[in-house]
Amino acid sequence: MKVALHTGQLGQPVPGGIGRYVEGLLHHLPDGGVQVVPFGGTRWRYQAWHRLRRPVAAPGIGADVMHAPSLAVPPPGRTPLVVTVHDLAFRSQPDCFPPRGRAFHERGLRLARREATAVVVPSRFTAAEVEAAGFEPARVHVVPHGIDAPPDPDPGEVAARLGGMRVSPGGFVLFVGTIEPRKGLDVLLEAYAAVREARPDVLLVVAGPRGWGTAIDLDRPGVVAPGRVGEADLDALYWGALALAVPSRSEGFGLPSLEAMARGCPVVASAAGALPEAVGDAGLLVPPGDAEALAGALAALLGDEAERARRAEAGRHRAARFTWVACVEGHRHAYRAATLGAPPAPGGVAGLPS
Repeated sequence: MKVALHTGQLGQPVPGGIGRYVEGLLHHLPDGGVQVVPFGGTRWRYQAWHRLRRPVAAPGIGADVMHAPSLAVPPPGRTPLVVTVHDLAFRSQPDCFPPRGRAFHERGLRLARREATAVVVPSRFTAAEVEAAGFEPARVHVVPHGIDAPPDPDPGEVAARLGGMRVSPGGFVLFVGTIEPRKGLDVLLEAYAAVREARPDVLLVVAGPRGWGTAIDLDRPGVVAPGRVGEADLDALYWGALALAVPSRSEGFGLPSLEAMARGCPVVASAAGALPEAVGDAGLLVPPGDAEALAGALAALLGDEAERARRAEAGRHRAARFTWVACVEGHRHAYRAATLGAPPAPGGVAGLPS
């Protein structure tokens, strides 16, 4: 099967979680027998695609399927179209998106509803969202993201990389994500200030680029902000953290939580969107937006080494269920459905861990 994959997200100033998803597809789809032909697009081309439905995104490729891995939806011409919808947070959390971004995503959603033969979503939560938005269940394929199995770390390399970021193993709580309103960093900073009163030795590391919205002041006691980090440094942060905090107001999947658990890093997350599906009973869940509850969960975890070890082991087992083999097979099924009109996997779910 030959798939034309839109990879324009990788050229964005902040590729974010969608960028990591696209990178994973590029790397793993060929292992499943899928020939991937990538094509890009600029911001101006996105506007032409959405408003004019031209030019045809990838003329001459001769692909069996065109896959838009986000709501930047190219005109597919006569090629069957598959669109990944990660979440509808631009509807459920409108204040967390700029007006221009909401309008862009709304247009993309309308195009996906009208033109996509198959729709891929990463969670049951998002499946329910898109079905409520008018997508027929027969078109919706639940395909959780895959997690690359991490190799055993070199403790010396981990320590050296962390030292370069002014932290040491076992001495910090970690946040990973784009710094923008939906990610709930304001709630985490309030919670961390409370935790720091009792544990001034524990730092908070904020790893991620700035997105849109009013800039959050990260020049605070105990806060280290290395910005966007490379893969090797991110890996070291996961291995070295006491816990990962995921205070998001909404998530369609929650990839950092799985990446952390795969590396034995316990997770404290808000019970928002698909995070309960991703974390399961391996992590600690708190009400979204509740800084006091988040502080309490972090303090309890930081003060109990045995509980951290138990959560770490449970997290490894949980994350091991989210494989790229299952993710690729789920995408292959969606591609086949787009070309042949096949139904989704039983229950509309392809390889979703319970």
